[in-house]
Amino acid sequence: MSNAGLCFMSATKISSLFKTKKLSPVEVMDAILGRIEELNPKVNAIITLCAEEAKVTAKKAEKEIMKGKYKGPLHGMPITIKDNIFTKGVRTTFGSKLYENFVPDEDCAFVDRLKKAGAIILGKTNLPEFGLIGITDNPVFGPTKNPWNLSKTPGGSSGGAATAAALGFGPLHHGNDGGGSIRIPSSFCGVYGLKPNFGRVPRMPAPHGWETLSQEGVITRTVADAALMLTAMAGPDDRDRSSLPSQDLKLKDALRGDVKGLKIAWSPDLGYATVDPEVLEITKKAALKFKNLGCRVDEVNLNLMNVGSDWVVIVASETATALEDKRQEWEKVMFPLYVPFMQLADVLGAKDIVKAQFHREDHWLGVKKIFETYDILLTPTMPVTAFDQGIMGPDKIAGKDVDPTAIAAFTIPFNFTGQPAASIPCGFTKAGMPVGLQIVGRRFDEATVIKASAAFEQACPWADKRPQL
Repeated sequence: MSNAGLCFMSATKISSLFKTKKLSPVEVMDAILGRIEELNPKVNAIITLCAEEAKVTAKKAEKEIMKGKYKGPLHGMPITIKDNIFTKGVRTTFGSKLYENFVPDEDCAFVDRLKKAGAIILGKTNLPEFGLIGITDNPVFGPTKNPWNLSKTPGGSSGGAATAAALGFGPLHHGNDGGGSIRIPSSFCGVYGLKPNFGRVPRMPAPHGWETLSQEGVITRTVADAALMLTAMAGPDDRDRSSLPSQDLKLKDALRGDVKGLKIAWSPDLGYATVDPEVLEITKKAALKFKNLGCRVDEVNLNLMNVGSDWVVIVASETATALEDKRQEWEKVMFPLYVPFMQLADVLGAKDIVKAQFHREDHWLGVKKIFETYDILLTPTMPVTAFDQGIMGPDKIAGKDVDPTAIAAFTIPFNFTGQPAASIPCGFTKAGMPVGLQIVGRRFDEATVIKASAAFEQACPWADKRPQL
């Protein structure tokens, strides 16, 4: 098999070949490392590569499997971890000069879990400084480029992971999502991104910030691979008091589930978002395809709160407080686009923060009503496709002036509610840029999100569509 064939092979297929000893972890690792060596310099997706360690671990996995000591579907499987997650002995910078040489002495809970399942860490993927914005650029490593058009951003903050997934730098990639950071780059890069329910995957130990917003999830090229990786990552851990109790997610069963009879709400704007007309046309056509799968699809007129400014209040306040002791040092090396963000934090008061939390609860009451009638909610993942490097987002969408939170208009709401949500590739614009459709599920119901995603994937496959650098 060609190296490209191995690099774009799904994790589920790789694991079956490992188990039957028809393929070696060493073969797969060599192919993927070769592809990274060739293409990563063009896109800057993986910023710390653990090549030698990965090769050694792949050889060890090969020996174990040949001796019949197969640990399960992640044994010998290459994965990447976003560079804001503790990885023992591997540099973890958060994209900041403040942590440029930081090397943790312990693993985050879910990383430890993946390792024990036999997964092999290829390296760390790029992100914006502290994961604060929807592009991928920072003072340590510079920008990651969109694999479909190198002049465009891959989105963020898990832009390195989404780019790596699109280019075949292994089948499984970790991302986290505090305001759209899995779904934004997945939409921009034409891959599948799943943000599970808040607390589904333990995220500690970690620095302060994002405690009530961020969810650890996955970015892959297929839905089955996302289900495989999430199943291994999920489960309680006492280091993270927000982690949910054990639950049989039944994601493998959901992959084969029938969506006939599902009640689906389609909202083109949530009542406030401005969307590019071409993106709206593509996503609406995709939403209506669920009718052909036996679902009831209703276009709903919603009037949800726009909680974008409340999200900014919470994130700016948490970031400024978490870095208070290092503020003077940070200001000397801070990513330039963050300066206004931190200036805002300086003028916020206690009432502003409390109001944002009140609005969060009010917002939930509006969202809850949708799921009293419908099983899932569909929206565009993004109001636009990938935009030019060097900016935080467009000033105008569809000819209308928009604020900086407009690009996350569809994603932020479901970080506030904590519900599971995914972005599925659903088409391309005339300019050849990917478009994503967002699938939002009820609280704790990743299974229905996976079921709907898998049904759409089967009807409208996307994994064979690859960027050509």
